[in-house]
Amino acid sequence: MFGKIGAPEIILILVVIVLLFGAKKLPDMARSLGKSARILKSEAKAMKSDGQQTAPADPPQHDGQTPAQRTIKAAPGDVTGGRPVTEPTDQASQR
Repeated sequence: MFGKIGAPEIILILVVIVLLFGAKKLPDMARSLGKSARILKSEAKAMKSDGQQTAPADPPQHDGQTPAQRTIKAAPGDVTGGRPVTEPTDQASQR
């Protein structure tokens, strides 16, 4: 139905994208897309490593203190993209 996409078609698509979004917004869009991909990759890696760990024999004891916050980083060495995360606790079993 459709022929092969060659160089002229790709160039036409790129020109249309530049006209729609503007040359000034494209680098910002690419940067944010890259950050999103790094965050997704690190979150998927963290989920895999959490799934491979075995559950502890004894649940952690909470003395009424708030749990330490863990920071998830977007990429290794990226300190601007991190955000603190408070781990959920099971408050119902402590009562």
